[in-house]
Amino acid sequence: ADCAVHSAKDLPTVVTAGLRIGALCARRDAADALVGASLADLEQGATVATGSVRRRAQLRRRRPDLTFVELRGNIATRLDRIPPDGAIVMAVAALEVLDLTERVAERLDPGEFVPAPGQGCVAVEHREDDEAVAELLAQVDDAATRHAVTVERAFLAQLGSGCSLPAGAYVDAAVFHSFLSDDAMLVVDQRRTVLALGDADPATARDVARAAFQAIGGR
Repeated sequence: ADCAVHSAKDLPTVVTAGLRIGALCARRDAADALVGASLADLEQGATVATGSVRRRAQLRRRRPDLTFVELRGNIATRLDRIPPDGAIVMAVAALEVLDLTERVAERLDPGEFVPAPGQGCVAVEHREDDEAVAELLAQVDDAATRHAVTVERAFLAQLGSGCSLPAGAYVDAAVFHSFLSDDAMLVVDQRRTVLALGDADPATARDVARAAFQAIGGR
């Protein structure tokens, strides 16, 4: 194969030797969404299905009464597993691709419910010595998306490839939103950092990650 297509949020922060990310395509909506019921409509103690510790930590801050259960499988399987009188959490972009956005009960503001780094973006890898493919991919590379996702991935990379803590990172224009919680989802660091919109922004994201990790008690 000449290239490989991924969801950018699923890419390791360290690119495999001999490969490079040739394109970060124009981003879809990076937000998460509730399907089944909105936060306001969920009754006390209602069940929300999601396998993401980040999503659980963020929803628990707003609604500590909620009960969480695991959710795995493809999109169709997940949509079939909405708990009675409850909800599931999905990426808006996944629903956009399948023209299923009418299923969204509530779009969660990504400034508060900070999404995973790279969420909503398609990344394309290729062999770094293949200049012909690099030239083709450059035509679908989106500069604004590349800058945003590079900053978000720098935040995650600073935390470490083995980091299992609930973490979110999202660049909206010149504002970098970050979220980090401890394992118990009791101590949370959430920040808004203004970016210079230049080459120094990934370093800023790494600084934010170091400060956030210390703030939740990391060493």
